[in-house]
Amino acid sequence: MTSLACGSTLSLLRAANPNNTARSLHLSSNLLPGFTHKLLTASSLSSSSKTVGVRVTRAAAQVADAVLVDKEDKSRVLRVGVICGGPSAERGISLNSARSVLDHIQGEDLHVSCYYIDSHLNAFAISSAQVYSNTPSDFDFKLESLAQGFQSLSEFAEHLANSVDIVFPVIHGQFGEDGGIQELLEKYNVPFVGTGSKECQQAFNKYNASLGLSKYGFVTVPSFLVQGSEVNQDELSEWFVSNHLDVNSGKVVVKPTRAGSSIGVTVAYGVSDSLTKANEIISQGIDDGVLVELFLEGGSEFTAIVLDVGQGFDCQPVVLLPTEVELQFQGSGDVREKDAIFNYRRKYLPTQQVAYHTPPRFPIEVIKSIREGASLLFQRLGLRDFARIDGWFLPSSTKALSSSEDKFGITEFGTVLFTDINLISGMEQTSFLFQQASKVGFSHSNILRSIISRACLRFPELATYSSKSSQFQKNIKSSKLNGTSKGREGFRKVFVLFGGDTSERQVSLMSGTNVWLNLQGFDDLDVTPCLLARSSDHSSTTDSDKKDPGLNSIEVWSLPYSLVLRHTTEEVLDACMEAIEPARAALTSHLRNQVMNELAEGLTKHGWFTGFDIADELPVRYSLKEWIKFAKEVEATVFIAVHGGIGEDGTLQFLLDTEGIPYTGPGAMASKTCMDKVATSLALEHLKDKGVLTINKVVKKKEDLLKMPVRQTWNDLISKLQCETLCIKPARDGCSTGVARLCCAEDLAVYAKALDDCLLRIPPNSFSKEHGMIEMPNPPPELLIFEPFVETDEIVLSSKTVSYDTQRLLWKEHSRWVEVTVGVIGKRGSMHSLSPSITVKETGDILSLEEKFQGGTGINLTPPPVSIISNEALGRCKQRIELIANTLQLEGFSRIDAFVNVDSGEVLIIEVNTVPGMTPSTVLIHQALAEQPPVYPHRFFRTLLDLATERVV
Repeated sequence: MTSLACGSTLSLLRAANPNNTARSLHLSSNLLPGFTHKLLTASSLSSSSKTVGVRVTRAAAQVADAVLVDKEDKSRVLRVGVICGGPSAERGISLNSARSVLDHIQGEDLHVSCYYIDSHLNAFAISSAQVYSNTPSDFDFKLESLAQGFQSLSEFAEHLANSVDIVFPVIHGQFGEDGGIQELLEKYNVPFVGTGSKECQQAFNKYNASLGLSKYGFVTVPSFLVQGSEVNQDELSEWFVSNHLDVNSGKVVVKPTRAGSSIGVTVAYGVSDSLTKANEIISQGIDDGVLVELFLEGGSEFTAIVLDVGQGFDCQPVVLLPTEVELQFQGSGDVREKDAIFNYRRKYLPTQQVAYHTPPRFPIEVIKSIREGASLLFQRLGLRDFARIDGWFLPSSTKALSSSEDKFGITEFGTVLFTDINLISGMEQTSFLFQQASKVGFSHSNILRSIISRACLRFPELATYSSKSSQFQKNIKSSKLNGTSKGREGFRKVFVLFGGDTSERQVSLMSGTNVWLNLQGFDDLDVTPCLLARSSDHSSTTDSDKKDPGLNSIEVWSLPYSLVLRHTTEEVLDACMEAIEPARAALTSHLRNQVMNELAEGLTKHGWFTGFDIADELPVRYSLKEWIKFAKEVEATVFIAVHGGIGEDGTLQFLLDTEGIPYTGPGAMASKTCMDKVATSLALEHLKDKGVLTINKVVKKKEDLLKMPVRQTWNDLISKLQCETLCIKPARDGCSTGVARLCCAEDLAVYAKALDDCLLRIPPNSFSKEHGMIEMPNPPPELLIFEPFVETDEIVLSSKTVSYDTQRLLWKEHSRWVEVTVGVIGKRGSMHSLSPSITVKETGDILSLEEKFQGGTGINLTPPPVSIISNEALGRCKQRIELIANTLQLEGFSRIDAFVNVDSGEVLIIEVNTVPGMTPSTVLIHQALAEQPPVYPHRFFRTLLDLATERVV
C-alpha cells in the first residue's frame, strides 16, 4: 500500500488535474480491475500504463498538480490559485469551501492550483486530492511528504506571482478576512478575488466596523469593548445601567471582535458572567478583544449576499434575496436554551434547531430596506467582488433601541440593523451564497465564475480573460420531472433520491445533494433531485402503512435547483409548501425578477457573462407509486441516497425491481439482510475459520427494557455477554444514531430515560465516561442490540498539543485492534475493496454523526499508515472484506465497518451499510482518491451510476 505521494506520476497528475476534465475522466475510469475495463479501449490502456509506470521524484510529487500548467496553455487558460486553511478555528470550514470551489470552477478554460496555510502560517502547495480530506487534521501530519512546503510566506507569494494569474482566498477568519493574506498578495502584486487589505482590517474587526457603521449613519447595537486582561468591572457595570440592563442578570451577547462563523459567540447574564465568558475567549486564544452587546429580544436575524457587477474599480453592488434565520426549539423547557443564538453548530451541522426563509417573511418594505442598506454599506466600506452582510430586524412591537430617527434602518415596521461583515462568505454546497444565488438564476459554477471574472476586471493583465465569453456556460437545465418525455433527447435520465423519515434523513440530504451536483457535470445526463418524505396527510402512520410504505403514506417531491440547497429535509419540505403557496410564490417571483433585472443591468455589459442558467420552477409532488411509474416511463435510473428505512431495508429496491427500474447499490435481499445487524452476523458466522469474526449480541425490546428494573437488566446483560462494558445500538439504524458506550447500570438508566422521553439527542457527557453529542432515532427504536464494547487502540493526532516539528501521529499500542471503515465497489460476486480508513475518534469512544459525515469534523487516516498496519496485514484485511461483500451478495457499492487486527488482518465485523454516506467529505471519496490513478468524486459517482445498469438480475 503506497501513499498518494509515493504513487504519483507526472502524467497521472496531469490526467487527474481538474483543468483537463476529459483526460481526467478517461484515465480515472481505470479505477478498479474487473468491472470498469469496458470504459477504456485497449490503446488507451496501453498508453496510460506506460505513463503511470514512471515514478516521479519526491520533489515533483510534492508539487503535485498545484503547479502543473504547460507554458503553451497560459495564453488560453486562466490559472486560479485557491488558498484554504489558516490559523483560526474555521480552518475546517475553509477546507469545505475550497472543496466546493474546486468542484464548481474547474474546466478546460480554468486551471485550479490548491494551497494550504496551516495553523502556524506555514504555506504548502497541495494536490487537489488533498482538498477532499475531511479535516485539515486528516493530512496535517502528512504535509511534509505529500506537499511542497515554502520556507516563508514571502517565498510562497513569489511562487504565486509566477504560477497563477489570480488568487481566490477561501480562508475564513484570521489571516483570511482580517487583511492578512490580502496584504501579502498586494505586496507582491498578485491579483486576488475580494476586498483589499485595509478595508478587510476595518470591516473584520466588529468593534471598528460598528464605529464605522455609526459614522455612516446606520443604526448600531450598543456594545462594550473588553480589551485584554485589563478590564474595569465598574465601567462595564455603568454600561449595563446606561442600557437599562440589570447588572446581575441582564442578558447580553459576548463575542470575539475578530472571528467569524459564530466562533466563541455566547449569551451571558449580568456583569460577572459577561467578564467570565470574555476571559474564556481571551484565554482560549480566540481573540484578545471581546465585544459585549445587547441581546436583541424579539428580533429576527437575516443575512444577505452582495455581488458587485460593476466595471474595473467602479462598484455596482446588487444585493441578492436575503435569508431570514429562524431558530426553533422543540419543546425545550430550558429558558436559556430559548435565548440561544445562531452558533457554529447550528450554522454548519444539519439540525432542526434552525430554519431558513429566502426571501425573509418580513414586510416587503423591510426587505427593500435590507437590500438598500447592504448595498450602501458595501460601497461605504470599500468592499469588492462579493461579501455577506448579517443583521437583525427588530419589529416595532419589540423594545426599541435609543436611536435618532434620521439613522438608516428606521422603518414604519421596525428597525433594520447590520451587525457583521463577512469578507469571505462560506462556500459549502448549501451555503447562503449558493442558496441566494440559485434563487436568482445562478448555478454554483455560474456564481463562482462570475465572481472570478468580475475580479479580473480590476487587473489590466487579466482583461483578455474577463472579456471572453466563458466556455463553461450550458443551456438552462430543468431539474424538474417534465411531462412524460424520456428526458431531453439523447440524454440519460437519472433520479437522485434522498431524504426519508429516519434519523439519518439529514445525512441523506447531504449525500443526495452531493451526488446530484457531481452528476450534473456530465453533459449526457439529465439529473433530477427527488426528496422522499412521509406524506403530510399521513403524519400518524398506521400499521398497514408501515407494512406497505409504497401506498399512500410515502410521497416523492421533484425539486427545482434552489430548493435542494437546504440543511434539513424538514426545511426542504417547508420550502416546497412555501413555493406552491400562491401569495408567497408571487412575492418570491416579484423579488426574483427585480434582483435579476438589477444583475442583468451590470452583467450584460461584460463579454464573459452569457446569462443565467437556473430556471424558475416549482416543485412537483407524487405518491411513491406514481413516481416509480413515471421513472419507468422515462426509463430513468434511480440513484438511491436514502439512508435507513425503506431506502436501505430492501423495500425500495423490491419496488424498483418489480418495475424493472435500474438502481444503484445492492439488491432487495442483500439490503434486507445488512439492515438487520443480527441477520448480518448470522450470515457471516460460518467464515470464522477464514478470519472473519462476529460480535455476540443480545436483542431486547424497548418496552421490556423500560419495564424491567435497570440493575437486573444490567446484571443479566453483562452475565450473558461476559463483559463489563456494553455497546448499545438500535437494531435497524446506522450512522452512529443511538450508539453509546455503557459502563454501568446508571448509564443504562440514562439511556432508557432518553428512550422513554423520546429525546432527539443525549447531551455530551451524560454517561459516566466522557462522550460527545449522541443523536437519537426519532421515533425511538422498538428493538435494541447489546454487544460487548470492543476496546481498540487509541490513535491520537497530537498537533494541538505539541510543537510543530514533533511527531503528529501517536498510536497507543495495547490490544492491537483498530477500527476501520472500508468501501467496496463492483459487480455481485466480484466486489473490490478500496483502501480501508482508520477512524480516529475526537471525543469519547463512539464516532459521532458529525465525525462520520460532516466536513470539518472527524479524522480519517486513508490509507492506513504502515507504522500501524503493514501492507501484508492490510492485504489480508482487504481480502476478507471482499469475502464479506461477496458472501452477503453485495453489488454496486457499500461500506463495511469493522475492527481489524493489525498483525493478522483478521476482521471483526461491526455493520454493513448498503447505502453509505456520500457527503462531500465521506471516507469513500478519500478511498477512491487513494486508488491508482486517483478517482475524483464526479467519476466515482458516475461509475456507481454505470454499475446500476450492469447489475446481475
